[in-house]
Amino acid sequence: MGSLLERKLIVVTGKGGVGKSTLAGALGLAAAGRGLRTIVVELGAQRHLPDLFASAHDDGREIELQENLWSATIDPDRALAEWLQALTGRISARLLASSSTFQYFAAAAPGAKELMSMLKLRELCEGRGRTGRAASDSPSGKHGRAAYDLVVLDAPASGHALALLRSPQTFSAIVRVGPLAEQAQQVRQLLEDPSRTGYVAVTHASEMAVTETLELEEGLRRELDRDLDAVIVNGTMPRRFTREELERISAVVEGISAMAGPGHAAKTPKTSPTSTRDAAIADTAAQMARTVNDRARVQLAQIARLRRQRFAEGEPPVVLTVPFAFVPVFDLPAVRRIGDRLAGKI
Repeated sequence: MGSLLERKLIVVTGKGGVGKSTLAGALGLAAAGRGLRTIVVELGAQRHLPDLFASAHDDGREIELQENLWSATIDPDRALAEWLQALTGRISARLLASSSTFQYFAAAAPGAKELMSMLKLRELCEGRGRTGRAASDSPSGKHGRAAYDLVVLDAPASGHALALLRSPQTFSAIVRVGPLAEQAQQVRQLLEDPSRTGYVAVTHASEMAVTETLELEEGLRRELDRDLDAVIVNGTMPRRFTREELERISAVVEGISAMAGPGHAAKTPKTSPTSTRDAAIADTAAQMARTVNDRARVQLAQIARLRRQRFAEGEPPVVLTVPFAFVPVFDLPAVRRIGDRLAGKI
């Protein structure tokens, strides 16, 4: 199928708290670095990427963050209200969204808000989205080319993401004919087409997160007859020591502790570098080495489990790892480094 960045849409999801939004932003940066006109779309109240760039944000507008990279936010309530406003032609979208009548309608039409969000997403894929820039400066150019080469959707967590992706089928069960039914079918075709849409799961190498990733793939196969195109395992720890090296570290620490004992202290000048404090520091360092090594060993076992399960379905896995970032603040440079790491692998 070639590079994942050759698709029109990449849907990024995963268990909550695994760094999904960070990885969606990193994919956007990687694509922009290749010269692809890319927009990263967030849903609801999320504003992760504009906040990283310290950029102002406004619902419904596409904000240019840097060369070849834009950001936008889709509010599902507002998307549905704007659609209803187009039907009524009188009431403002903001007033409509806050009305009790609207809330009753949204509750009575399963999948309506999600479908309207997906319709806006499809508009961006096809170059019919709105932009906050002047028309002459917009990515669509002068010849009607697609507004963006790539749309990266920072989707909700796994369970809610499946509900979002299922919305065309859900709503089609209610509205079977007419323009809206046709639009729902077009969205479904986009989501099911492996040449246009790719699916990426972000996970941690823990038992619960890997289990949710495997359940996500089962759900994708059941709802859209699609597999995950890539799994990004975030926050992996390196396994720095072999068993023999850890045994040598333990032996050295035991030797330092013995030298710093009471019997040795009586025979050693006060200026000796070996002291109780030195022994405590050495013991702490050894414990940290064992802890990091144990964590890395558990992570490797879960990554192996992930690969085995995907092999069992007959699909070659695309499993990428992102190392744990030892940084005080996870800022834009840190996300850029992740994007650079992914750029050559996707």
